[in-house]
Amino acid sequence: MSARPDRTPLPRSFFDRPVRTVAPDLLGRTLVRRTAEGPLELRITEVEAYEGRADPGSHAYRGPTARNASMFGPPGHAYVYFIYGMWFSLNLVCGPPGHASGVLLRAGEITAGADLAAKRRLSAKYPRELAKGPARLATALDVDRSLDGTDLCAGPDSPLSLLTGTATPADLVSNGPRTGVGGAGAAHPYRYWITDDPTVSPYRAHAPRRRTT
Repeated sequence: MSARPDRTPLPRSFFDRPVRTVAPDLLGRTLVRRTAEGPLELRITEVEAYEGRADPGSHAYRGPTARNASMFGPPGHAYVYFIYGMWFSLNLVCGPPGHASGVLLRAGEITAGADLAAKRRLSAKYPRELAKGPARLATALDVDRSLDGTDLCAGPDSPLSLLTGTATPADLVSNGPRTGVGGAGAAHPYRYWITDDPTVSPYRAHAPRRRTT
């Protein structure tokens, strides 16, 4: 019988490290989302690292804006953005203030509150699909821009927090190019996932979006 995941909150020092160190170390950790309807929990299974001004694929590559301001804040906070006028994505800020690096949460397994997630993800046919991909993850957990800047280290009253969970051994972690990233940052192998986990999203190369008008 496997041990139960560790419920100890991760300290801010966990996030105050290089983003490519934090990213694979997030796999297997437990994200807690507290909503008015009740709590949900997610075992993180897939992430992508973004290195800020050193990374052409990062929102912070050209410096701070109103949209990405949370990326430049202290580590251990959330950065939530709206994409394609349709979806939200949840990122965890890493490194020292001003460095602007972060980890995109791409997929996970809903381990508590699956009934709440299913109400938001009506198109999911199976539990493994509830948070399979960054937009689905954010939808399942009821994440939107109101959570941008949330402190994950603020304690049990915070709408978002991260618990120690069960860290994934290095030999069970795969990595490769980020999904859907084009340009100079396309080839960076900054996507990490738990090998063969059924909740991990499929890889997709960047496909330029065509204007329709």
